[in-house]
Amino acid sequence: MAGQVRGRRVVAAVAVVLVLVVGVVLAFQRSLVFVPDRSAPPPVSDVLPGAREVRLSTADGLTLAAWWLPAPAACTTTVLVTPGNGGNRAARVPLAAALGEAGFGVLLLEYRGYGGNPGSPSEVGLVRDARAARAYLVDAGVPATTLVYLGESLGAAVAAALAAEHPPAALVLRSPFTTLADAAQAATHLPVAPLLHDRFDVVAAVRQTSVPVAVVLGDVDATVPPRQSRAVADAAREADRDVVEVVVPRADHNDPALASGPALVEAVRDVARAGGAAPC
Repeated sequence: MAGQVRGRRVVAAVAVVLVLVVGVVLAFQRSLVFVPDRSAPPPVSDVLPGAREVRLSTADGLTLAAWWLPAPAACTTTVLVTPGNGGNRAARVPLAAALGEAGFGVLLLEYRGYGGNPGSPSEVGLVRDARAARAYLVDAGVPATTLVYLGESLGAAVAAALAAEHPPAALVLRSPFTTLADAAQAATHLPVAPLLHDRFDVVAAVRQTSVPVAVVLGDVDATVPPRQSRAVADAAREADRDVVEVVVPRADHNDPALASGPALVEAVRDVARAGGAAPC
């Protein structure tokens, strides 16, 4: 009997240790993947004229701030921007302004844990946030058939997952990786896949979409290897999607030419037209 009790205690102790180890690994992984600026940005009226702050309600009970620049009068074509893993919505003002000047409405999604929002980011959480942003726009009278999703880097995985569930008119992926594990291995040169809880599988999501896809990449991107972005475009072609592939010469991952420049805006225009959602 005493031996059985000791055995149970050993098993329980091992289980506790395993739970702690898993918890540490997950926390460490997410601290590397998600790099939020948690501070509240300035008032939207100070940085993006014509836009307003809106509140999004997620399925798990969070209320998130986001910025919405409505489309010009008598127009509804709107770009839902799912950001990359760093900064906050203030850093996307140049993108929103460029898209607004091109005749699009824009909603700059702010994830949980970013830009003064509650919660902690995770793959499941970010997709919930994107669903809430889409629902807000549709409830506000923007037809789903005039939505374009634009995902940046890690946000490309979020946009592709949302597109697989709720097809927009078109999907734009800027600097997408194939999977988070592939991107992490390229950065660290280590087989880190077993340590990653979040998968962010862009290729799998793109294969489940049914809309035109644009892939925009910089040919000297030091964060996401250009070959991975090209592989995403190839996956869309293999799935028989209309594909617009744009390479921005001499552009690194966060260079303005890639993040908000004319090549990106033109790619959004082209793929939106292909999907029947031309800008105003």
